[in-house]
Amino acid sequence: MNDKPASPSPTHDSSFYSNPSSKKHQEAAKRALDFHLSPPEPRPESDSSSSHIFTIVDGIDTERLLVNLSETLASANATLSDLAFELEGSRRHVALGVQQLIELSQLLANRVLDERVPVEG
Repeated sequence: MNDKPASPSPTHDSSFYSNPSSKKHQEAAKRALDFHLSPPEPRPESDSSSSHIFTIVDGIDTERLLVNLSETLASANATLSDLAFELEGSRRHVALGVQQLIELSQLLANRVLDERVPVEG
């Protein structure tokens, strides 16, 4: 059996608990009370009749939007291309038709991107 008294933990700040009028204690108490008793901040009103699930955050520059559009179209193109080559008959023709629409949209998006943000070089 060890006769030494247990040393206090180095991370334990006993001054916080021994002096309830300390500034730290008062700030902690205020934060706790505010968290549990204050009414929640009102959320901005939204159009609940809208059927939109996803929105684009305001303030995003045009270049970033166009780059994201181009990358999304490239992903859709690759996905549909893989699918089309596993299909046969009229289903394959439909898939390839949709792929062509995606490719045309991608060309349009890339043209706008090139005109809005010319590549320096």
